[in-house]
Amino acid sequence: MNERQNILQRLRVQAGELPACPGVYLFKDAAGVVLYVGKAKNLRSRVSSYFQLGAKLSESRGPQISKMISTLVAKLDYLPCNSEVDALLRENRLIKDIQPRFNERQKDDKSFPFLQITTDEDFPRVAITRQPRSRGVKLLGPFTSPTELRRALPLMQRVFKFRTCKLDISDADQRRKHFRPCLLHSIKQCSAPCAERVSREDYAGQIRRLKTFLESKGQKLRKELQQEMAQAAAERQYERAAELRDELAALEGLQKRGLAGEAKDLQPELFYVDPAEGLQRLAEVLSLPVSPRIIEGLDIAHLQGQASCGTVVCFIDGKPLKSRYRRYKIKTAGNDDYASLAEVGRRRYRRAGANEEIFPDIILIDGGPGQLSAASQAFGSLGCDQAALVSLSKKDELLHTPGQAGPIKLPRRDPALRLLQSVRDEAHRFAQHYHHILRQKAVLGK
Repeated sequence: MNERQNILQRLRVQAGELPACPGVYLFKDAAGVVLYVGKAKNLRSRVSSYFQLGAKLSESRGPQISKMISTLVAKLDYLPCNSEVDALLRENRLIKDIQPRFNERQKDDKSFPFLQITTDEDFPRVAITRQPRSRGVKLLGPFTSPTELRRALPLMQRVFKFRTCKLDISDADQRRKHFRPCLLHSIKQCSAPCAERVSREDYAGQIRRLKTFLESKGQKLRKELQQEMAQAAAERQYERAAELRDELAALEGLQKRGLAGEAKDLQPELFYVDPAEGLQRLAEVLSLPVSPRIIEGLDIAHLQGQASCGTVVCFIDGKPLKSRYRRYKIKTAGNDDYASLAEVGRRRYRRAGANEEIFPDIILIDGGPGQLSAASQAFGSLGCDQAALVSLSKKDELLHTPGQAGPIKLPRRDPALRLLQSVRDEAHRFAQHYHHILRQKAVLGK
C-alpha cells in the first residue's frame, strides 16, 4: 500500500468515527489549507461517502471533487451544528471567509452592504459600502437587499439631510463661507456643511436622529422631535419649529410604510411583512408541525421553447440566500412547462432524496394544479416526500397543495401569502435573468 492509499485509509477510518449529526466538514491538504467546505445532515454518512471503496465520485460529485479526494486531501476537520439549517448557514459563511479552491459555486466575493457613518469627522458622511472600514465608523446592517437600500438612501436624505460626498470638511475651515454647495442642497437633501449652512452641533443632531431611526427606536425619535419642536415654538424660533414639523411629518411617513390602510387596489408588495410572522402563519395554513425555515421556489422561462431554462431560489428564515440559488438549462422539450418543471425538480432534489443534501421545508411552484402535479410526479420518482409541496397561481393568488380538494384563498394582506409571493417573484426574476443571458448567447453565437 503506497503513501496515498495510507492517507485515504486513515481518512476513511476517521470519517467513520464522526458523529451522526448535522454539521460542516472541511477537507484540507497536507499543509492544512482548506480545499473544500461542505455541509451534512449526517456528518458520518456524508463524509464517509467520499472514501468508500468503489465510489464513483466523478459521476456523483464531479471530476474536480474526484481529483481532490484522490490526489490532494490529507486532513479532515468538522464542526457539529444544532440543525441542518445551521449547518447550511455556517457553510455559507465559511466559504465566503475562506474562499476554498474547490467551492466554485459559493465563493463569489459578493457580500451584503452596510450603511457606514463616519465618526472621526466634524461632519460625518453617510455611504453604502460592501467593504466597511474597521475603525472610525458606525455600521448599520448588513442589509439583505442592496437595491432597497439604494432606493431608501435618497428618501432618508430628504428627512435627515446628511451628506454623502467625499469632501474633507473641517469646522475650523474658514473657506467654507465662500464655498458653493452642490445640487443636493438646492433640492433640500443635504444641509450643506461644506458651505457653512449648518452648525456642527445641528448637523450632529441630524446624524444622531438618523442613527436612532435606523436602530428602530421610532417612538423615542418621534417624542424627541416633538419636544424640540415645542421648545423652538416657545422660544419663537418659528422657522426652526416649522423645519422640525416637516421632519416629523416625513419621518412618520417613512414609519408608516406597510400601514397604508385597507385599500384593495394597493399592490401587496407595498406592505412590509415580518418573515417570522409569515413563517409561523405558513405552518398554520399548511398544518406543519413546526414553523418552516427553508423555502425554495422553482420557475421556468423560455420564448416559444427557445433558450428554455429553470431556476431554484432559496429563502432561509424568510430571507433570500443567493449562494443557494441554482439555474438549469432545460434538456427536455423546452416548450413544455410541465416537463421542464419535472426535469428541474429531478435535477435539483435527486441528492436530497438520497439524503446527500438538505431538503427544504417547503417547495413552491409558480403555477396552478397542472404545474403542481408535474412537480409532484417528479418528486415521487425520487422516492422522497419530506417537503411540503405547494403552488401559487399568479392570476388569482390561489394556493394549491397535493391532495387538497380545492385551492386555498388567503387574504391579500396575509403574512403567509406575502412571504410566498416574495419567493415566487424572486424565482421569476432569477429565471428571466438567466433566460435573457441564454438568448443573448444564442444571438451572439457564444
